[in-house]
Amino acid sequence: MTPAWESPVADQVAAAWGYPAGTAKWWRSSASHVFVLRDPEGKRYLRFVPDANRSAGPVAAVCSLMDRLVAGGAAVVRPVPTLAGTLTATVPTALGLMHAMVVEAAPGEELDVEELDEDRARSWGAALAAVHESMAGIDADLPEAFPELSEITDLYPHDPALVKAALRLADRIAGLPRDGSRFGIVHGDFELDNLAWDEGRATAFDFDEVAFSWYAADIAYALRDLTGPDGLPAVEHRQRSEEFIAGYRSVRPLGEADLANLRLFAGAHAVCSLVRIDSALDTPGEDEPQWMADLRARLTAMARSHRELAIGVAEAL
Repeated sequence: MTPAWESPVADQVAAAWGYPAGTAKWWRSSASHVFVLRDPEGKRYLRFVPDANRSAGPVAAVCSLMDRLVAGGAAVVRPVPTLAGTLTATVPTALGLMHAMVVEAAPGEELDVEELDEDRARSWGAALAAVHESMAGIDADLPEAFPELSEITDLYPHDPALVKAALRLADRIAGLPRDGSRFGIVHGDFELDNLAWDEGRATAFDFDEVAFSWYAADIAYALRDLTGPDGLPAVEHRQRSEEFIAGYRSVRPLGEADLANLRLFAGAHAVCSLVRIDSALDTPGEDEPQWMADLRARLTAMARSHRELAIGVAEAL
């Protein structure tokens, strides 16, 4: 990465869409590396992932799903075809193969929890229900959610309390019904930072975590920032949570049994997040810069809170 937030690798990938070197500016990196592209037709985002992290098939499946949703009128960002007319590209770079897509920018601005009034909370819930409705019945080559639950025994043999909690949560989830009214394709990360709001309408982006799961699990993950350490709505956010649910129910049904499972899914998500955080925490180097040490400390604290939540929820079930 250069001081100008440019990358030779991003330049190689962006060339598949006809962008000259220096156009792509780094924005953020998580499940994918994301770069902003300035374009005469409006801002766009380049998203790519190394082949070692995700193969071409899943990336293409996600992009195809997004394109299909846009064609059906869903409020999600539109994929932009490459110069070759494909929705995705696999590009050889100095760091190996990269699987990429480009999407248009979502109209509007992001909100944070402090800006979330009751009307917006209701609209947020309705927006997620609309996305679920638009994806219902679609057949796609996507993974199932919660794969990390099956890995806990091997990954944490030194933590019997966590293993016991994860197995209890997994057992409860395995017994849940999978009929079409409860189970299908979900966004996987419908938090506020993956939505843009324009005149009260939310447009979704970042489909990196899309998978087959329970719709209630998607709700639980979306509401993470409104959830307390016990897996229940935090006292200060209870009204926002209730408005979110009311908004969801204004678009599609959500039964009381599904609502009761939100705490179960909050615990399961905590286990999966813990695994992902731990996998990203490598051994500190001798000359680790302060910003990296601070990030490591924040992630370690976050992992600890996820562990406590998962164990607490499992014990309460």
